[in-house]
Amino acid sequence: MRAGAERDMLQGRVAFVTGAGAGIGRAGALALARAGAFVIVSDLDPDRAIRVADEITELGGRAKGLGLDASDDLALIAAIDAAAVRHGRLDILHSHAGIQIPGALEQVTADDMDLSWRLNVRAHFVAARAAMAHMRPRGRGSIIITASNSGVQYDREMIAYATTKHAVIAMARQIAADYGRFGVRCNALCPGFVDTSFNAGFERQMGGRTALEGYVAGQIPMGRWALAEEIADSIVYLASDRSSFMTGHALVIDGGESL
Repeated sequence: MRAGAERDMLQGRVAFVTGAGAGIGRAGALALARAGAFVIVSDLDPDRAIRVADEITELGGRAKGLGLDASDDLALIAAIDAAAVRHGRLDILHSHAGIQIPGALEQVTADDMDLSWRLNVRAHFVAARAAMAHMRPRGRGSIIITASNSGVQYDREMIAYATTKHAVIAMARQIAADYGRFGVRCNALCPGFVDTSFNAGFERQMGGRTALEGYVAGQIPMGRWALAEEIADSIVYLASDRSSFMTGHALVIDGGESL
């Protein structure tokens, strides 16, 4: 972990991250720890969570890894409560876990939509509600909810994904409007294409890896994928006092795709 101003930015703060075992979640957890936070790294796969936590500690940071199904309301609440009680505070929640189910209206079942809603909206609601119980009494906190640039545009044949991502941006803005006066901020993180396994749904919908790479090269103004580390820098920004007057914002990081 690097020393200096970046390390001090979140020194002494406690962060809880869901879906942190790989991709953007992992990069964000590493970046939060690099900025000085103690990071509770949670993931559906406990081995992945523990590996990320071990990686953080090997680099000189502080972290704990745990297995967590973000769609299990009681387990999610219990994990957030336990972290806040153990450390005496909870400063940052990055609710990141989600799912991508491709398909147009006639291809997506009601069960598919329910699963999308449960992970892409309800789990964020449950996590934010649990975190708020610890942030509001202290008069400070940053809640970051991962949405997508699909929440500010309409992807072809991705009805479940786009619907839930639009909904979660609305939820983040509503939380911001209701809790800003208590010192708790809530913002939505809206990444575009990052080259991770999470893109499997888009890859199938577009007709394979070659077609997806062609889309990225031809349709995104910057002509490339984002790096997970580029998204992670924005996570640290939203978590820190550098964004102290930002709340209710959908921070789009997509190389211009949604223009």
